Amino acid sequence: MKSCLSAITLLCIFGSAGNAVAQPYTNLLPDRSLHLWMLPDGNPVQTGWGFDPDGALHLSGKGGNIVTRCEYQNFDLWFEFKISEKGNSGIKYRVQKYDSSWLGLEYQIQDDAAFPDQTPKHHTASLYDLVDRSSPILERRYLPLSEWSVGRIVVQNNRLRHWMNGNLIIDECSESQHFSDAVQDSKFRDKPGFGRNYS
Repeated sequence: MKSCLSAITLLCIFGSAGNAVAQPYTNLLPDRSLHLWMLPDGNPVQTGWGFDPDGALHLSGKGGNIVTRCEYQNFDLWFEFKISEKGNSGIKYRVQKYDSSWLGLEYQIQDDAAFPDQTPKHHTASLYDLVDRSSPILERRYLPLSEWSVGRIVVQNNRLRHWMNGNLIIDECSESQHFSDAVQDSKFRDKPGFGRNYS
């Protein structure tokens, strides 16, 4: 399974990622470098992405998916992000190729205030297009554009968890009937095995 960072406007800085089962954390952005990442076609990341003086990773312009060179089955990924105005991005995992598109589960990151009529399944920290934010702490609350937030994705076998600023937002089982129904009710309904590739 590849982890994919999808960015349309820009926002993310990764902290560390590692196996959720007693293995050390790995910094995915060592020395402000993207050598642990590649483009979906396997080529190195050379243009578009860069680091601010404070070390934050950002994308100039639109598009710009990048993928980890290593594959992670079970993992605990921590990252910091700041929402840009009208920003729409996310971190994808359990990614598979369907025709010419790389699709997977996604920790959504966007300027929710800019899209007030959007389904809650597209709000920040949701499991994009599948499960909305279940935490009452975050109900109808928008993140300030100028502040950093801490995100966390924990994947252990079929259990998927999304955290934001210390709050558990999503706790889902990819083998549950609820998950199957959510996929069938989403734009991924015609994608066999979506979100269930464990290796």
